Amino acid sequence: MTREMESDSTTGQTPDPNLALAEAVLAIGASDFVMRACDWLRANVPFGGEFVTELHGRKPPLHVHDNVRSERRPEVVDSYLDRAYLLDPFFDSYLRDDSTRVMRLADVAPDRFHGSTYYEIYYRGLRLQDELGIFVRLDAGRVLFYSLGRRHGERRFTRAEVARFRHSLPVFTALNMQHFLRAGRSETASAAGRDIDSALSEFGRGLLTPREQEIAGLILKGHSSNSIAELTGTSIGTVKSHRKNLYRKMQISSQAELFHAFLDAAFD
Repeated sequence: MTREMESDSTTGQTPDPNLALAEAVLAIGASDFVMRACDWLRANVPFGGEFVTELHGRKPPLHVHDNVRSERRPEVVDSYLDRAYLLDPFFDSYLRDDSTRVMRLADVAPDRFHGSTYYEIYYRGLRLQDELGIFVRLDAGRVLFYSLGRRHGERRFTRAEVARFRHSLPVFTALNMQHFLRAGRSETASAAGRDIDSALSEFGRGLLTPREQEIAGLILKGHSSNSIAELTGTSIGTVKSHRKNLYRKMQISSQAELFHAFLDAAFD
């Protein structure tokens, strides 16, 4: 995902968790609630980057909060909200399961995600070491997504840290529900743009076969030929043949070119 760290360090003195929780409670109904909620999370498990969106099914995510430096907003926040979310493994995971939960990048990423062009641009390019996502289901149509990140040089989120997040999840969920539902607040604007289904279904239309379109989408998300074969119920050889044909039809020769062709087509 396109998250940037505002703070590089996951070490050093941290605030008292009880004090941070008290400040989050006092901020319910106020404009700085999400910031205080993130501060409480950080008091329990250190991290630098924070990017919060509101998810409404297959519609584009709505911006809620981030701590990205202003000069990086176009390439980090805006590019994610405009188009990059379509290939985000966390967003893909949400579409399959919109329940309240805590997930690490390793829990949701396809088997070849770290070799994908999306990873090269939006993780390696932003020097992200690891990402953890907290989904908070507000009601049948709204889910908050808290993306927490660490930069290169910092350790990945450990199992013990994930367990700590999960232990505090009931309280964290109650805080968000109190703020966003009972307090009647809406931190976001209305959704705009096309959804993921239309973007992927229109990519290559008139040029690629439906199966080639499906395989192109799975390639873009970071699935290997083995994974694609399993998901589509075909052989690895058939997948490789489809890949070769779609590359030929689109006059491209690499996954990077496929990635940029998709982004250009999705928001032309």
